[in-house]
Amino acid sequence: MSLEDYFNYEDETENRYELENGELLTMPPESDLNLRIASLSFAYFAIQGIPSYRLRIGTEIVVTGSKATVRLPDLMVLSEELVIALQSASRSTITMDMPPPQLVIEVVSPGKKNRDRDYRYKRSQYQARGISEYWIVDPIEQKITIFNLVEGLYEERIFKEDQAIASQLLSELNLTSQLTVGKVLSQ
Repeated sequence: MSLEDYFNYEDETENRYELENGELLTMPPESDLNLRIASLSFAYFAIQGIPSYRLRIGTEIVVTGSKATVRLPDLMVLSEELVIALQSASRSTITMDMPPPQLVIEVVSPGKKNRDRDYRYKRSQYQARGISEYWIVDPIEQKITIFNLVEGLYEERIFKEDQAIASQLLSELNLTSQLTVGKVLSQ
């Protein structure tokens, strides 16, 4: 399936899809825990002063793959430039000609396929797309892995238990409260 085929695809259902190397993948419904984690993260960033119009749940992003690939992250923080680029779009999709988001967060769902997708494939795709910060929130392993883009490659840091999360984006905010792994995963 091409990007154009994907963008024109309609099946009259409530299903969510990702396009991976030209193949349409039906995304299973999110677990309640995953939805709560994404919602808490959205609320935290909003409380810390990121305007709600820069926070996105349900926005797609086109990434590189051997064939057409579109991901549907759990949460994104957009730059002001990206918000402006999306204003004229007919679909909430970040295309390759748009700037990348500042931050992408994925919440890991159970299963080897899901783990591989978040830890391996999305990591390399988001790195190639130039996304400066990528968080993997893993409720199964009880950890948050943060990847920061440094000279074109991701550097990885792992946070567990009640460690305060340190990240490039969080350091730019005038924080009123520390975000810890425990706060995120206790939802």
